[in-house]
Amino acid sequence: MDTRTALLAAAAALLFVTAIGAVAAPDALADPRSDDERPGHVRIVDTVVSPGEVRGETAELRLGVDLQHRGSAVENVTVRHRAIGADSGLLIDETTVDVGEVDGGGERTINGSVDVERAGGYRIETVVFADGERHASQTTRINGLSALTPEYADSPVGFTDGRVWPTVAVSVREADNETATLSVSLSVTNRGDEASDPLELRVLMRQAESNVVAGEATETVGSVRPGRTDTVTVTAEVPANYNYYVDGALWSDDVLIDETQGVANLNPRETISADETVEDVEFSVEDFERGAGQDGADESPDSGNDGGGTDGSTPGFGPVAALLALASAALVARRRR
Repeated sequence: MDTRTALLAAAAALLFVTAIGAVAAPDALADPRSDDERPGHVRIVDTVVSPGEVRGETAELRLGVDLQHRGSAVENVTVRHRAIGADSGLLIDETTVDVGEVDGGGERTINGSVDVERAGGYRIETVVFADGERHASQTTRINGLSALTPEYADSPVGFTDGRVWPTVAVSVREADNETATLSVSLSVTNRGDEASDPLELRVLMRQAESNVVAGEATETVGSVRPGRTDTVTVTAEVPANYNYYVDGALWSDDVLIDETQGVANLNPRETISADETVEDVEFSVEDFERGAGQDGADESPDSGNDGGGTDGSTPGFGPVAALLALASAALVARRRR
């Protein structure tokens, strides 16, 4: 046997013995140091984002970061959050949480927050530092903050959204040739778990073609039990023979909570629905003047005429005026010739 063959045989025997030893005693090749003696390490396991205080233009985003620790204690740990605009790439807000020493293994949650505008989307970048060195990072994307309801407008009570039972029901209580007294009933539902606080109901009657407010009413909505629906009724007097939009709104301390719309068709020849209008309906501003009926309202020079006019005629154009107009036109034509 030559020297080369002998060396190969010895190496093979050594590998065989080493393999047998590893199988028989697996701890023989393991790191003799305990977990506490190994270098410490921190990493991000998960990041949870939840809405905090929701204001009119801005909102607070609460950030919960789950950190996992292994090995010895890690000193001077900090967690930095940056909110960056998804479209602009600009830094919107930044906050740093001082964690201190992380020890004991396992996981722990570190809470932080950033303030952003409710419009637009954001990229939340979270970085974990230890002694000024970056140990871990994670990016979370946030969209749809505009759908969050501000706290001042958050109320479980709103108008009922039914398919059969009307949210706005209008009936005529009294009517004559000039005015009509309407009874408007609106349904409100408490979708919360507790009885609601009192709210204010405001109703406007808008003439369909002109958008002029012809009548209005206000009523207090009392406490509504959870899961219940109450009906609140108001009355309003408006000029007859017109069509109206019925606008209803719920207010809490001058904050708009919810709104709805119905219609009142008092013109038998034309009708409207809540999402369309029909034009070419005669409209007179005088019918919607507030405080009408005062003395001296009619100061027309022709107010003293006793029956000389004909119903439906155009004011200022009688038979005599028409003849004069024709004669003038003929005279002008003759002069041109």
